[in-house]
Amino acid sequence: MSAHRIRVAKDKAELVQALVASNDTTGLFNTYVDVLLFAAALGAKRKKRVPLGAISQREPAPIPQEQFLVRGYDIVIKLLAIVETQDRKILSSSHYESEQKRNSIFEEYVNGGLEELRDELRGSVDYSETILLILNSEKFKRNSVEDDFDLTRFLEIIFSVKVRYF
Repeated sequence: MSAHRIRVAKDKAELVQALVASNDTTGLFNTYVDVLLFAAALGAKRKKRVPLGAISQREPAPIPQEQFLVRGYDIVIKLLAIVETQDRKILSSSHYESEQKRNSIFEEYVNGGLEELRDELRGSVDYSETILLILNSEKFKRNSVEDDFDLTRFLEIIFSVKVRYF
């Protein structure tokens, strides 16, 4: 197993913590890994890729890539990388540089997605309600183009749950 870690921008660390469900938060996600996957999907959907800048060294500290692998989320990291680079060599597991590049692309989409979430959640009391509204809004933004990316369908597949709309 590699020693690669997925990093979070320092200025988004508090938001990531707040998105994880606990007694102190209205977070919707069970783990940091789930938050990062959702943020990357949102960043990709909205075509927002933002360099990290300063890295969070505390909660959440850089997350071992194995945590993504055991949940099957590594496929998202690879899909984003192949779509972004249009180079199948980026999928090579034997090249350190390829893995670093894949992780960097994923981290930048996470950072972009977290920026979007931060803006959407500003002033919100119940994050779960606001995130459901975001998903609902994204679903109805779709036009009749068949190739449009459906974020809710993606999340249903990844999390094996049905997203309910009100």
